[in-house]
Amino acid sequence: MEDHRAEFPGRRIYRRNFQAPKLTDGKRLLLHFGAVDWEAKVSVNGKAVGEHRGGYDAFTFDITDAVKPSAENELVVSVFDATGNHQAIGKQNFNKIAKPGGIAYTPCSGIWQTVWLEVVSANHISDLKIVPDVDAGVLRLTVLSTGGASVAKLTATASDGNKVVATASGSAGSELVLPIKDAHLWTPDDPFLYKLKIQFGDDKVSSYFGMRKISLGKDEKGVTRMLLNGKFVFQAGPLDQGFWPDGIYTAPTDEALRFDIDEMKKLGFNMVRKHVKIEPDRWYHWCDKLGLLVWQDMPSGGGGGGANDLKDGTPGTPGASQQFETELKALVETHWNHPSIIMWVVFNEGWGQYDTPRLTKWVKELDPSRLVSNASGWNDKRVGDIVDAHSYPGPAAPKIESERAAVLGEFGGLGLGIPGHAWVESHTWGYRAATGTRHLTRNYLELWRKTWQLTEDSGLCAAVYTQLTDVETESNGLLTYDRKVEKVSVPKAAAAHRGKFSPPPTFVTVAPTAQSEAVNWRFTTNEPPEGWMKPGFADAKWEQAPAGFGSANFTNRPIRTAWTSPEIWICREVVLAKTDLHDLALKCWHESDVEIYLNGVLAVKTGGRNADYEELDIKPEAAATLRAGRNLIAVHSKQNKNGNYIDVGLVREFQK
Repeated sequence: MEDHRAEFPGRRIYRRNFQAPKLTDGKRLLLHFGAVDWEAKVSVNGKAVGEHRGGYDAFTFDITDAVKPSAENELVVSVFDATGNHQAIGKQNFNKIAKPGGIAYTPCSGIWQTVWLEVVSANHISDLKIVPDVDAGVLRLTVLSTGGASVAKLTATASDGNKVVATASGSAGSELVLPIKDAHLWTPDDPFLYKLKIQFGDDKVSSYFGMRKISLGKDEKGVTRMLLNGKFVFQAGPLDQGFWPDGIYTAPTDEALRFDIDEMKKLGFNMVRKHVKIEPDRWYHWCDKLGLLVWQDMPSGGGGGGANDLKDGTPGTPGASQQFETELKALVETHWNHPSIIMWVVFNEGWGQYDTPRLTKWVKELDPSRLVSNASGWNDKRVGDIVDAHSYPGPAAPKIESERAAVLGEFGGLGLGIPGHAWVESHTWGYRAATGTRHLTRNYLELWRKTWQLTEDSGLCAAVYTQLTDVETESNGLLTYDRKVEKVSVPKAAAAHRGKFSPPPTFVTVAPTAQSEAVNWRFTTNEPPEGWMKPGFADAKWEQAPAGFGSANFTNRPIRTAWTSPEIWICREVVLAKTDLHDLALKCWHESDVEIYLNGVLAVKTGGRNADYEELDIKPEAAATLRAGRNLIAVHSKQNKNGNYIDVGLVREFQK
């Protein structure tokens, strides 16, 4: 389909020709759209056939009366998208096209999901509502049709493989009950799906369902828990934003959609939070089939504002709030047949938040079979099934409540940019920087170790790590944006997500820090000439003093030399034995940006502050310069607005 941009911003005109099939016996021709962002006006052969507003939900037009059967036809789709003006847009932002950065990204506009034609009978099945009732041992099924309840006989058949387990007959629009005796329950570890076949007159539909129940209940200690099939299962998963470097909102293939689900399963996750985006049905199909619990966010909009801890937000305009609620209702009603989806999240933090109690109650009434979170993070209005905290890097747990389950909706955000796999090589960031895969993995495992402790100490029921993949300049993914590099040790991470941890590594000092003794460095607070970090540089006029260098307002670290200037450059020789040259890391505590060189080659460059001494990965090219005998450590550090501190040593890692 050709994409013709009009002269004004935000408008796209798509045009293509298609061959219409021959329609006999009263058959109808339907034109389906998976999703169009944002407003679509559709015409066939110059005749308007329908309009739709909303960037995430599917819609269908009957184009029978507009087509020329067995002939060429012209289809024109006119799309307008302001990516603003109180629309539900999630994290799309036009400004990020010219200047990538932050937590908003390149926008998607136009047709971004599949478009297809379907020939149907005049009286045909138009929709299904599938509700598993595990307690009663039945499947509750409602079939909607264009022909009404009395037009044709309706029969539904449930099968386990080729074995029929239940049948029911009735009328379209009325609930059918299929008894599922000794049901094989759906879980992430055993995502069993029954087959479902429905016949309505000469129309046939094939589908599937999973028998599973999500609810709240008390554990043996009286703590409110999220229960899957009546049992508490700690839910561990990533935040997944669903962006792609080549298609933005659109994955390149169905295999690519499955790849992300496979990776989450490989990482040992049993849950995912789909973050302020709605995916094509195929993504949810893979979650159903492969076994992944889904928390589904409503994409954030601008329909309200002003929410904080003390008060709710207010609607922006009547039209904006009406459109937001139309799309929220469409989200629930077009996705409630997926057994993988167990929770609806109405608002993310305070973005566009308004009328929270009313909308939370409304969503629960629309779908009583699932949990509803009123707001993930920030502005909890004490309604719904969930109390949700956000903490970076965390972890943390909200206070235990008697009627709602406590979850950690976002935490982590450990950043590691991988050269050659970044959206903007010169500008990647995370909430806390790592210097390499070993450093990232150590910190990652420690976050999850603390998180699992919160399940016992603080009643935490679930945790969502930010995030599955890098997104544009955000480098805090477990995978790079192109999905080509796994940035943590997958076996260790997979075990941690199930609460299993091997003993952490131990480190033996090779070159001491100020923790253990006074070690002299040469230093200057005046910017030195080029080559200052290389062996043989004439630093005899630099001052000499022991580390750590810092300001007096820090009392929890060994400050041996006052440092109050904006920047400092320090150098020190260390003598290494031949046995010291492998599995090395730089042990460092820094309060701001720091660059560390070994024998003149950059070994570590990282930003922000760390909360204690950390073992930082050494770049391979710098590690290759180390030799038995004398070696030079050179450091450049900047002052943090709250103070400054720098101290560096060398350690060797031992894994138990």
